[in-house]
Amino acid sequence: MAIILPVASGKGGVGKSVFAANCAIALSELGKTTVLVDLDLGASNLHTLLGIKNRYPGIGNLVYRTETNLEALLVDTGIPRLFFIPGDTLLPGTANLDFFTKQKIVKSLMSLPADYILMDLGAGSSYNTVDFFLTSSSGLIVTMGESTAILNAYSFLKTAFYRALIRSFPPKSAERQLITSFFAQKMEGSTNTYPVLRQKLREQYGEGAQNGITQVEKLYTRIILNMGSGPQDLSVGIKLREIAKKNLDLQVEYIGYIPRDPVVSLSVASRKPALLLQKNAPFSQAILAIAARLASQPIPESPRLYPDNEDLRALMDSGA
Repeated sequence: MAIILPVASGKGGVGKSVFAANCAIALSELGKTTVLVDLDLGASNLHTLLGIKNRYPGIGNLVYRTETNLEALLVDTGIPRLFFIPGDTLLPGTANLDFFTKQKIVKSLMSLPADYILMDLGAGSSYNTVDFFLTSSSGLIVTMGESTAILNAYSFLKTAFYRALIRSFPPKSAERQLITSFFAQKMEGSTNTYPVLRQKLREQYGEGAQNGITQVEKLYTRIILNMGSGPQDLSVGIKLREIAKKNLDLQVEYIGYIPRDPVVSLSVASRKPALLLQKNAPFSQAILAIAARLASQPIPESPRLYPDNEDLRALMDSGA
């Protein structure tokens, strides 16, 4: 069965799609059959980063049932072992999908004969994006060292956490009402944290609450710090991990630091992935290192954190 790697971001402009395209290429170069899927529905443009013309049917055709076989949507990128599934291909109305349509898409993706499925999701915290992100317990979030990007990444994490927890209980259940009321309160800088909610769920609903608690605590998000400009990004980036741990008791791992590199702008303008344009560029080398980490440890068996603030420093020193 293919390993699903959803790629999200709390806001646009952080280089999520550029990362997804180049990471997919890097995995294919490691000998992994990889399918890159444009699930930024309503704003699909991943084909431009690959240099592919927007003339192929895509996910939108599956939604509108003009195509019933997802495998028929696979586009040969010309890169060995890398295939592409376009997004809505200019079909209107695909930005808002019902839950069952999303389930159908994910089920079809998981049946594809591939080692990895990289899902390039829309920016932000819409339920479309969050639901696709939650198809894996270890999705990837791309962010930057700027305060606004870090805050938006945390907002995405919080929404995904809430969505995963509330979906574990029946609609209109007392557990859902408790969870919704709790998250309506301010967490940041208060005592209203997830450990408090977890205790309330256990006290009021006993074993009936344990399944939801177990499911949400499987979440183990991995972070890529993109367009890094140096050590000054460290303190801002570390803040995301600290807030996620304190408020949500959620473990996150930094698995890559990607330096700001002019090759990215050059690659976008030339419609050729940076990894194929300049393999020795700092950006390309960082992507290759991240792909190697993903291939060697695709889904961590147990959460782990680098000690203190040494994680990003080590990644920067390694060029990843």
